[in-house]
Amino acid sequence: MNPMVVNAFPVGIVHVINSGNVESEVDLRMEPSVGLEFDSSDEARDFYGLYAMRVGFKIRTGQLYRSRRDGSVSSRRFVCSKEGFQLNSRTGCPAFIRVQRRDSGKWVIDQIQKDHNHELGLEGENNSPVLQQKPPVVPKSLVEVLRRPKVKLLGQIENGGSSPSGIINFKRQKRGGDGRQPLPEPYTGLEFNTANEAYEYYQSYAESVGFRVRIGQLFRSKNDGSITSRRFVCSKEGFQHPSRVGCGAFMRIKKKDSESWMVDRLNKDHNHDLGEQMVYENKFSTASKKFIEEETNGMVSMDLGEMNTGKLIKRSRESKIGTDWYPVLLEYFQTRQAEDTGFFYSVEVDNGSCRSVFWADGRSRYSCSQFGDVVILDTSYRKSNYVVPFATFVGVNHHKQPVLLGSALIANESKECFTWLFQTWFKAMSSCRPKSVIADQDIAIQQAITVVFPGAHHRFSSWQIRAKERENLRSMPIEFRYEYEKCIYESQTTVEFNTTWNSLVNKYNLKGNAWLQQMYDKRESWVPLYLRGKFFAGIPIGETVESFFGTQVNGQTPLREFIPRYEQGLEQRREDERKEDFNSFNLQSFSQTKEAIEEQCRRLYTFTIFKIFQDELLQSYSYIGIKTYEEGTICRYLVRQSGNENDKHAVTFSAVNLSVNCSCQMFEFEGVLCRHVLKVFKLLNIRELPSQYILPRWLRNAEYRILCGAESGVSSQELKAFMIWSLRETACKYVECGTTSVEKYKLAYEIMREGGKKLY
Repeated sequence: MNPMVVNAFPVGIVHVINSGNVESEVDLRMEPSVGLEFDSSDEARDFYGLYAMRVGFKIRTGQLYRSRRDGSVSSRRFVCSKEGFQLNSRTGCPAFIRVQRRDSGKWVIDQIQKDHNHELGLEGENNSPVLQQKPPVVPKSLVEVLRRPKVKLLGQIENGGSSPSGIINFKRQKRGGDGRQPLPEPYTGLEFNTANEAYEYYQSYAESVGFRVRIGQLFRSKNDGSITSRRFVCSKEGFQHPSRVGCGAFMRIKKKDSESWMVDRLNKDHNHDLGEQMVYENKFSTASKKFIEEETNGMVSMDLGEMNTGKLIKRSRESKIGTDWYPVLLEYFQTRQAEDTGFFYSVEVDNGSCRSVFWADGRSRYSCSQFGDVVILDTSYRKSNYVVPFATFVGVNHHKQPVLLGSALIANESKECFTWLFQTWFKAMSSCRPKSVIADQDIAIQQAITVVFPGAHHRFSSWQIRAKERENLRSMPIEFRYEYEKCIYESQTTVEFNTTWNSLVNKYNLKGNAWLQQMYDKRESWVPLYLRGKFFAGIPIGETVESFFGTQVNGQTPLREFIPRYEQGLEQRREDERKEDFNSFNLQSFSQTKEAIEEQCRRLYTFTIFKIFQDELLQSYSYIGIKTYEEGTICRYLVRQSGNENDKHAVTFSAVNLSVNCSCQMFEFEGVLCRHVLKVFKLLNIRELPSQYILPRWLRNAEYRILCGAESGVSSQELKAFMIWSLRETACKYVECGTTSVEKYKLAYEIMREGGKKLY
């Protein structure tokens, strides 16, 4: 269908136009829907404002997103005026539309939510003020209770003393015996000694009512970065996951001067059915761990389980892996081992109990011998309340497609657990050591990578960085956020970045902000400027890496559907890879310059990589190269785009071994030479790429990788692993093709027999 274009007009002009044009009136009364186009974001806002006026609510301009390239606005949200909780009149309404700017310059609705969590006014009443209900009168007896002095400490209460008046001591509210002690309903003014106690209380209340709790938004002090208030929300709040329905139930607590916490905002109404009472155990929860990480700025390195054993989580996931998942997985593993001699699996056992599980088939292990230089540990199951802690090791193949390098169920998120996982993967992949690892920022993962993969560069997952930024920058001025992104994405040198960062922190008086200091200390793991010089197979910086299995297998997949979905998703990905292999071997790309260097790469590279190289070659024609320095065999060139003084880079060339490097660092990051280097090669009349600048991982021929490996001085162990997996994969293809018919079996057998004679 062709997209519909809606031209919306300011309210003051609508009546004049409509009086002479009935069709325009009909267009303006359309319901907003995904796909509607506008000439500008202002027109989209006007259209949504007219719709809001008819339905009976007001709108505000919400969050906007800027382009990483030029800082221009690429998408923005228009929300119900009751979105958020910054004012007492707001109810956290989820209604909004989001418009995104397309390459054509049009703005298109790509996300929409029409449901409100509050009453709507009559049509045409949108400009009328909304009457606020009078706050309930607090009984005098309750006021007196809340004002009584808090004379006893928590330690005294644990030893049998009574709870301080007006403050909930959660330890007294826990279940005892077979029954449940009734919990008081949460109400505005309820006080707690710590934020942890408030969370435990609300989680226990949720357990008794029949819903789950997530830790929501928090606010920090601009002076010292400490947490001043935070929200606990229903697990179905928001729409980031299909299981969420935008539930508005929440409890917000605010820190008082006395260091205690008080409920200052509350909504008990849910927009979904409540389930049966849920069971929790007296274990240390991920959510409670998050509390401590926030209070210590994420620098917790000790065993959190030993710090506090009185926290609530769901039934132990470790026992679920052992009792529920392992029997099913073991049957699957045994079946796969009978079919695939290269299939590998390992189980972490502690005191006879199954904990973490890792597995990889022969194809994944072979893929690692080719593409194990960059590894992504995808633990995105942690984004939501998960049923199974399913994680994957993913690489990038020679078609720039994701390729599976192993799968795992993770018992917990400790350093010991991740160390076991990395060591097991390392063993399964014949000691293939990655150059770079993309994984979450957690201290446990950082420590495990340092232990198992010393020298590998750890890049933080983009989704986690974005989540932390949303959480910590929400209360910052919009001007700060714009300058913050400009500093991160537009700095060209480390000196420029450090200067801009320090200037920004000083300008907004944020020297004491602990989160900003922590991110600055870890800048080499997430700031693009520092990552460009490391090899990441061209995986874009600042973009979320697509899940290998998509929505087919995730943390919500039930046990009975896990194996079929896993197999289906894996086969689909590998079929896509087979199609690209076939195309690269049987089809030829078109040359556009007829230069020898283009023909060389056309023969060697896969379609995808050749297209990247060809684009760089074509772009090099619009650049000018000027020699700025020469001494002996070393020359330096300034390469800039014609007509654009800002697009310029320095290229250094050595005639001794034809080595070259560019300040843009595209080759170091992606493994393909950039337009600036290609311009210099043309000036120097270098007609073919030197062999060191043709990475074997990007070639269409896997066997050529082994020959290159032998020449590049890899260890004998690595070379043997390459040869084993290459020969095994080739043999498997013979078996697959040779068993489709008797004639093909005879042919395959004869080829292998004749080939065997030459080996013995």
